[in-house]
Amino acid sequence: MITGKMFRDGIISASNNIANSRQAVDALNVFPVPDGDTGTNMSMTIGAAAKEMAVLPDGCTLEEASSRCASALLRGARGNSGVILSLIFRGFAKAFKGLSQADGKVVAKAFSEGVDAAYKAVMKPTEGTILTVIRKASEAAQEMAETINDPMEVCFAALVAAKDALAETPEQLPVLKKAGVVDAGGQGLVLILQGFESVFDNEAIVQPLKGSAAEPDLRQNGGAVAGASGDIKFGYCSEFLIEKADNAREKDPLKLRAYLESIGDCVVVVDDDDIIKVHVHSNCPGDVIQAALKYGQLINIKIDNMRYQHRNAEVGVKKGETPPMPKTEPVNEYGFVAVCAGEGLSELFRDIGADVVVSGGQTMNPSTDDILNAILATPAKTVFVLPNNKNIIMAAEQAIPLAEGREVRVLQTKTIPQGISAMLMFDEEADADSNQMRMMEAAESVSTALVTFAARDSEIDGRPVKQGEIMGLCDGKIRFVGKDITEIAFKAADKLYRRKQGGIITVIYGEDATEDMAQKLADRLRNKYADEPEISVVYGGQPIYYFIISVE
Repeated sequence: MITGKMFRDGIISASNNIANSRQAVDALNVFPVPDGDTGTNMSMTIGAAAKEMAVLPDGCTLEEASSRCASALLRGARGNSGVILSLIFRGFAKAFKGLSQADGKVVAKAFSEGVDAAYKAVMKPTEGTILTVIRKASEAAQEMAETINDPMEVCFAALVAAKDALAETPEQLPVLKKAGVVDAGGQGLVLILQGFESVFDNEAIVQPLKGSAAEPDLRQNGGAVAGASGDIKFGYCSEFLIEKADNAREKDPLKLRAYLESIGDCVVVVDDDDIIKVHVHSNCPGDVIQAALKYGQLINIKIDNMRYQHRNAEVGVKKGETPPMPKTEPVNEYGFVAVCAGEGLSELFRDIGADVVVSGGQTMNPSTDDILNAILATPAKTVFVLPNNKNIIMAAEQAIPLAEGREVRVLQTKTIPQGISAMLMFDEEADADSNQMRMMEAAESVSTALVTFAARDSEIDGRPVKQGEIMGLCDGKIRFVGKDITEIAFKAADKLYRRKQGGIITVIYGEDATEDMAQKLADRLRNKYADEPEISVVYGGQPIYYFIISVE
């Protein structure tokens, strides 16, 4: 039988196993654009669950371990691969509900529930990906459970089938075959299953290699502490999780929130089936802890002296992470959360109405929890979220049911220009449905060119691309490759304009381009098109992309 302890150790082992190989998984991304972060996203996602598992006792039930795991994965999910992984384990938790341990038939059912959850979340499932690998693993588990009700045999059959399915992914996706690699998400899933196998078969947790842990790309921005006034009313930031206890003196988290709001501010109390997440600024952290203990045991406790941090920030001492954004009451009808990277873009989104800007984008996918915190910090009843990157949309959508007291609408903006155009189309007098439709119509009317560098050797439409070469992408497809950044940018912008014949061209230059480069590009476009389109230059400061160019 598979027990809660075995599942707990399996998650920790799986997390270590994929962390040890995350860079190799990242390298499997065949598209040469520098976004090869599948391994990192999956590692950070399951790493969030491993931290939760590390505090569970040996006597935990399978229901306890799997439900805590699913909750942590949901909040820690990064990128599409991380979200799909979280959904697979949510299916596992559903099958293990009410159980202290599981036999082979239940394990097979867990795989089936995981497949259902993952496929339902993807509008157009693509075979030859992580979805195929988990489906084949589930089919093998079902077949084995029909004849042998041994959970170890069922898990082993699933792993063998997953490996076979992974090996077949190049035959299902020509781009993988041309590059001579397997699917990155599928490879990540196999590594996770192998981590479980080490525990189930050998009773050994895979140990982490030195320096293997994946960490988010944190950029020093001063954060809430550095930007605060020296006169801080509440000096201690307390953050922790409460593991709910059946025999707890208190049950209602609303009562805890009311008390915390009476002794402090910036209160966040997020509740799910098993845990309560708490964040509060107060002058009496001991009172906060005592109140929380009435609900269950506390884990992941962090208490910071914000006055001390502020003094250090003023003299240039860097802190490793930014405190959570304070929750606000939903007093306005509408609000906006935008995801972007770059000082200029952050300022631009705020200027056009974004209440909160989440730092992230290519190679820096924020987690569901990051987006949830931003939603809760937005003082609005209806919050529109603009992911502005196709690999962030699913993580944003997972935050919808978690955002208590808010109606959340995720606009499927895939580029920065789409997000900008969508926000500019917002009408305060219109209702939410009308605004969502108008904003998405505006987003879809924008064509985007991106100028970046090749992160790896590859081949595009039969033409070799060498690492470091400059690439121009038009609406997601690589159209131009060369050595000169401005020349490639001109060709990409010209192609978009000739195809779309829009009236506005916007050139957004990044941290690795200069204003002079951007102005020369704009002048060249003006010389070619005379007074036809309106051409503007904007500082974005974005990483990765020398230029983001929109035509609308």
